[in-house]
Amino acid sequence: MRQRIRAFSVGAARAQGVGAEALRAGGQYAVPFRGVRTTGEPRDLFERCVALSTVLHDDVVFSHVTALRLLGVDVPWTVEDDRRLHVVTPSASHRVRRPGVVAHRSRQNAISAVDLDGLLVTAPAQTFVQVGVGLRLPDDVVVLGDAFLRRKRMLTSISELQRTAAATTKVKGIAQVRDQLARVRPGTDSPMETRTRLLLTSAGLPCPLVNEVVRLDDGTYVKRCDMYYPGARVAIEYDGDQHRTDKAQWRDDVRRRRWLEEIGVTVIVVVADDVIGDGTRLVARVRQALAR
Repeated sequence: MRQRIRAFSVGAARAQGVGAEALRAGGQYAVPFRGVRTTGEPRDLFERCVALSTVLHDDVVFSHVTALRLLGVDVPWTVEDDRRLHVVTPSASHRVRRPGVVAHRSRQNAISAVDLDGLLVTAPAQTFVQVGVGLRLPDDVVVLGDAFLRRKRMLTSISELQRTAAATTKVKGIAQVRDQLARVRPGTDSPMETRTRLLLTSAGLPCPLVNEVVRLDDGTYVKRCDMYYPGARVAIEYDGDQHRTDKAQWRDDVRRRRWLEEIGVTVIVVVADDVIGDGTRLVARVRQALAR
């Protein structure tokens, strides 16, 4: 259990005989929300959610961007500044009203939830749909979908995302979510890898394989490439900040990229500036390499 503070509702404490003076704001307990007391100030998102959960009805579930963070999913840039707590309920009568809390009403027959150390959170596929319908740009939906299907932490599956999107009705934006699922790929490692892939495919280039392993003819492992065109033997490697801070990884990547080139693979290294803004030069480089 990650819980490090004890949280309780004022109503529950009064029912157990705790006096009003002990529960008064400014006393021995912190007051993170109206009607809630904690043994210390909540220090992170999880503890804030623990505190709020003491006054939530059983059918109220943490959702949207709050669920993304609790599930450990990369938050889209358009909502990354939203630090409010989001919850969803199928019942209008159970909508919680507190400053800093956004209460959503679900129009679906049921809310699929998972238990995270005692907190009820919308299941990964449902969280994807909830957040995805609010994204304006199609590429942002794809980046979000990829984030649920990381190579090292796959929280759901393409088929489950498709089933959940198909079952979601009467929600603005759901048509775009359904359409963009065809462009989602499992096995990526970062949002910028996804954006690199989308830049290339949007320019009419074929979709590369994601995190494809290149081996010698005898099966010897050479490198796992971020993106790879096996027919043309072209590898595209995205260098993020971790290559600057993790020297051991950087040295290993350099060594293995040289090995790729020695066996006839064209390696194109990409950084953020190649993708964000005008990506025509990168597209031209890849197009030329594929033509060769």
